[in-house]
Amino acid sequence: MATAPQPGTVRPGGRTARVREAALRAAGDVLAEKGFDALDLAEIARSAGVGKTTVYRRWRTPGALVADLLDDMAEQSLPRARTGSVDDDLRANARLVVKTLTDPRQGRLFKALIAASLCDDHAAQALRRFYAVRIDEWAGCVMDGIERGELPAGTDPRRVIADVSAPLYYALLNTGEPLDDAAADRAAAAALAIARAGVATG
Repeated sequence: MATAPQPGTVRPGGRTARVREAALRAAGDVLAEKGFDALDLAEIARSAGVGKTTVYRRWRTPGALVADLLDDMAEQSLPRARTGSVDDDLRANARLVVKTLTDPRQGRLFKALIAASLCDDHAAQALRRFYAVRIDEWAGCVMDGIERGELPAGTDPRRVIADVSAPLYYALLNTGEPLDDAAADRAAAAALAIARAGVATG
């Protein structure tokens, strides 16, 4: 017996796509400006200029709306670098993370999305999917590096990419240390050193 799709997981077209785009844009604005606690479906409907019933029928809860926003962000995210050097690829990855987290809107949005994931299962699952998509995309840089002999055989590509971004998110959420190109380069260099030492294995 077929099961009904989770709220927000059906990929629409036409007018439905326009409704989704408007609602997700409005949700992102609220999250960036006020945080997850301020996300109200009725207010999203008003801001997006769509019917309240439509929004409630499609997403049902703020968590489901956040989950759909994260899935959309994963679909729209940039492809990985292809510089021909694992050093440069990882540096590009780290700098992209820093650029995103320090963007006036995107930085606040990611904080709100992380906060949402701590109190809502839909949001938590979607955040894991988002990072899985991004890690899988950039893992190709590490696989290319292994093939070129820049990294040891057996290196876990996904672990290396996670090692790049982990200290940057730690700075954002915990220490408050500056996030700049220097921090990005240090994170990439540290992840690369761990990989070359043969520690980042599957």
